[in-house]
Amino acid sequence: MAIIAPDIGIDLGTSNIVVYVHKKGIVINEPTIALLERGGRRAVKAIGDEARDMLGRTAGDLTAERPLSDGIIRDYDLAQYMLHYFVKKAIGSSRLIKPKGVITVPCRISPIERRAVRQAAISAGIRSSHLVLVPKPFASAVGSGLDVFDPTGCMIVDVGGGTTEVAVISMGGIVISRSIRVGGMKMDEAIVSYVKREFNMLIGDRTAESVKLDLGSALPLEDERRVTIRGRDLITNLPQTADLTSTSVYNALQDPCRAILAAIRFVLSNTPPELAGDILRSGIYLTGGGALLFGLDQYIASELDIPVRLAKDPALTAAQGVGQIAEHIEYLDRIGKSNFMREDLEEKET
Repeated sequence: MAIIAPDIGIDLGTSNIVVYVHKKGIVINEPTIALLERGGRRAVKAIGDEARDMLGRTAGDLTAERPLSDGIIRDYDLAQYMLHYFVKKAIGSSRLIKPKGVITVPCRISPIERRAVRQAAISAGIRSSHLVLVPKPFASAVGSGLDVFDPTGCMIVDVGGGTTEVAVISMGGIVISRSIRVGGMKMDEAIVSYVKREFNMLIGDRTAESVKLDLGSALPLEDERRVTIRGRDLITNLPQTADLTSTSVYNALQDPCRAILAAIRFVLSNTPPELAGDILRSGIYLTGGGALLFGLDQYIASELDIPVRLAKDPALTAAQGVGQIAEHIEYLDRIGKSNFMREDLEEKET
């Protein structure tokens, strides 16, 4: 039996949690969702993949809940329970020495919200003296293979489930950033709203996500495509079907896409000229699960006239980044000079 637990990196997202284990790589990629009993006890019945598979197929005494909203912990007890579950699943529990851990957090996070993440992670079994909170765009930059300690600037746009994080990184720190509450889940909500408005029909989140993956696009498609969806009629409460076209889904997704573009414009307009010149040469790096929306990279590039590079595996880039930071402890000394690490040290001391 190993005495020392392996170091881990955790990308703690609103829609998914991804866990990276030292020398093993990514071992967990599951939805950040739980099925709980209704009422006072709130006993957890399923977590992650199991909970997702049971969604909409269980008795009315169960409810689906996410402990995070917009990248922030909203239900501390459930977040702690879920972190403990996934840490144990990733490395086991029979270790005398707890693991070191690196966890992603949004760029714009208050001291109270940082403390909630830290306490939940410690309660879940991560060593308090070796717990590091890293902004998600920084982790995504490391996971993309960028030299974050180079004096030149790079821009990361991480489109997650609950938030989109836009940041310019240089010399081991974040120069300027913007976090908006728009991501893959807002895209799903936009499709749900469109179907409700146009067909007077209610569809579930899983159906909306499936439509987004099948027909969703940030740019108009040349060949019109069509899919039949099933839901519940809001007047009769009976099952109903409707045909959705790729054009209608494109129109439904325009608001989230414009919001992401506006966040990028804001960061670019406030970036120092020298670093802006670096970004014009190197381009924008697009990561996060929401970046898989068809044509999003081309949409941003055409609107800004700047090259956009889509990560090889966008949904796992941040987890790869925190995993690399956890595996190469020498990173921490260099990161320690950056502004967000100073905030993390101050949080540990309070």
